[in-house]
Amino acid sequence: MADTTPLDRFKSVLTGATRAIAHEPEIEVAFTADAPHHVGQVLRVPLPARSLPADQVAEARGFADAMALQLRHHDTGLHLRAAPSDPIARAVFDAVETARVEALGARDMAGVRANLGHALDVRLRSDPLVRAQRAEDVPLATALSLLVRERLTGDAPPAIAEPGLALVRQWIEDKAGKDLDALDTALDDQSAFAKLTTKLLQDLDLTQAPSDEMEPTEEQDQQGGDDETEGEEDRDSEDDAGSSDSQMEMRAEPIDSDGDEGEFEQRDEDMPEDTDAETGDDGEEGMMPVRPNRPLSDLAPDFDYKAFTTAFDEEIAATELCEAEELTRLRAYLDQQLVHLQGAVTKLANRLQRRLMAQQSRSWDFDQEEGIIDAARLARIVTSPGHSLSYKIEQETNFRDTVVTLLIDNSGSMRGRPISIAAISADIMARTLERCGVKTEILGFTTRAWKGGQSREKWLAAGRPATPGRLNDLRHIIYKQADEPYRRARNSLGLMMREGLLKENIDGEALLWAHNRMITRREERKILMVISDGAPVDDSTLSVNNGAYLERHLRQVIAWIENRSPVELCAIGIGHDVTRYYQRAVTIMDAEQLGGTMVEQLASLFDTDKK
Repeated sequence: MADTTPLDRFKSVLTGATRAIAHEPEIEVAFTADAPHHVGQVLRVPLPARSLPADQVAEARGFADAMALQLRHHDTGLHLRAAPSDPIARAVFDAVETARVEALGARDMAGVRANLGHALDVRLRSDPLVRAQRAEDVPLATALSLLVRERLTGDAPPAIAEPGLALVRQWIEDKAGKDLDALDTALDDQSAFAKLTTKLLQDLDLTQAPSDEMEPTEEQDQQGGDDETEGEEDRDSEDDAGSSDSQMEMRAEPIDSDGDEGEFEQRDEDMPEDTDAETGDDGEEGMMPVRPNRPLSDLAPDFDYKAFTTAFDEEIAATELCEAEELTRLRAYLDQQLVHLQGAVTKLANRLQRRLMAQQSRSWDFDQEEGIIDAARLARIVTSPGHSLSYKIEQETNFRDTVVTLLIDNSGSMRGRPISIAAISADIMARTLERCGVKTEILGFTTRAWKGGQSREKWLAAGRPATPGRLNDLRHIIYKQADEPYRRARNSLGLMMREGLLKENIDGEALLWAHNRMITRREERKILMVISDGAPVDDSTLSVNNGAYLERHLRQVIAWIENRSPVELCAIGIGHDVTRYYQRAVTIMDAEQLGGTMVEQLASLFDTDKK
């Protein structure tokens, strides 16, 4: 004990208290510089400074207490069975359940109550609620969780959240005030509480009543019709696929003989190194207006946004951030983490490949006056050489030369399962699109340091000038270039598994960076897909500028790309509603849905007949 530090003793005491709260003697507590999270019985909480300042100690205790209460009072299976499928409704459902669990601890233990309050303050600093200017900017999940906490514990929302909450409080009270009051009657019964929460969602028009859910909606009918058009081959294969609880496997459509998992992997190994197939050499050039490429200086408008310095920013290839041996090890670790998903994502890849190749398949016009000799008419050509209708002409394909960029949020909040699923999904997507002649670029964005890095040090040395703008060192990572064969870039995706890589996220500049890389390419069609788990967050920048500084810039960039640029933009939000930012977006609540969602988003883009 003589060699132990105060930090070690705090960790030991925190572990003991956490085990007592959770009633789990095997719990382990570890410190992390990334976002707090827990996997199984290993809880990772914020790392306090060596001097153990009181506020940082309370923060670590708050997150540990919250995770311990989840382990003690929350039944995951019951929760999943009762949860709605709509992303926004699911987010609210999850937040209200978390409020119930924490209220149980707060009611019984005053110390836990105080600790949870500190953790809530920390979470709210980066929540869009505190920067909301309009009611539509307020995330309902956060607002409902604060109102439920107020009802169940009597604790008023933190002052930082009051302005944003006031934008929607009256609307929520008018529509579902009685539902909020009723939640207290079922605090100790998760099943009854879930039923009351479902009623709350219905009164807020986030879900439909059960009687309405039994009837198929128009969208479901249309979806069913689309599935039927994919051919009898898919139907037969689905009969053999079996059932699965995995969302990804539910979306998959495995194939019988020419698309099984083994052949998918084998064909990839047989693919030549220089697979840079080009499509559309004789496509629809001239039939559609195409915005010409322009100098980059003419592309971005003069946003009300600046960086204090760009001297420490870096755009770097994944291979330059890590030794080749370590990249190989990290890639093997990634494959090991997701081995049980390989079957599902392989089926998804086969499905996308079939849909894309179907659009590129040849078709012919027969019985033409001129063209290529029709082999089926050879006998007639010999016997009646004067017959004129013995030729065929290949029809032009509607599939245009395309490049796809996947821009992946590499922030600390993506740590763990989300970044692993994002990496393997990007891997499968790049492999599949390359086979279909579609170039694919994979990019990531984060910062070089927490809390500002060298940019902040320079700002401090300059005397802390007011409103400095962006105040952190950007790190933009190139995992795979568009013209680079998949096989050469495969190991680079393992870099996302590297401890310490994921830090903060400045989305607006990353989006412009990815866009400007695309805009100079010669492909006729350009698709940019963003994968993120929330709003831009950089503590250093937000602490010295307006609280909505980064979010406002992101909205400006998105609006400009969607309205002025030839690049087609879509987004996938993991656990957070990104439809508030992007016109074409979808939100998923489980990272394992990502692969299927990416396929559906890309398939819908390719299926769309661009006018």
